[in-house]
Amino acid sequence: MEGYSGKPELGRRSIRAYQSAQIGEQELEAVLQAGLYAPCGMGSQEVVLVAVQDPEVRARLSAMNAAIMGTDSDPYYGAPTIVLVLASPERPTWVEDGSCALAVMMEAAHSLGLGSCWIHREREMFDSDEGKALLRAWGVPEGMRGVGALSLGYPAGEAPAAAPRKPGRVFRL
Repeated sequence: MEGYSGKPELGRRSIRAYQSAQIGEQELEAVLQAGLYAPCGMGSQEVVLVAVQDPEVRARLSAMNAAIMGTDSDPYYGAPTIVLVLASPERPTWVEDGSCALAVMMEAAHSLGLGSCWIHREREMFDSDEGKALLRAWGVPEGMRGVGALSLGYPAGEAPAAAPRKPGRVFRL
């Protein structure tokens, strides 16, 4: 395959500290496009992405997520951008489809020099009355459920070293 080095990308790590500077529009668009082109069951394209850069909306989401987690710390680690990933539970692969979008966006972010981290509890957030009201206010189609979110921004330091891989997880027949 042309352009393939024969080695998978091994440098991406979850980033949990971000610079306060907002990412650029072109960077955000590239990450979102990667998510829109992520694999999905039978090509359904039912995953919805909500890019949040407004500080007030971001603070509200952080407070909602933190309350579910039982803390008052920022679950998004100070990232200036949050990308919410929602999908239609009418699809049998809704969780997998949303998960693929998250994974692909993380790789895209890494390729652009951005940091990212997969964040949980969006299902609980957007299953709540408050979360459903937010989705309606934003014009998100009715019935969408949270799969996860991506914290996104410029890393505030070096990426952490990868933990050694556990052996015995690959079987060849």
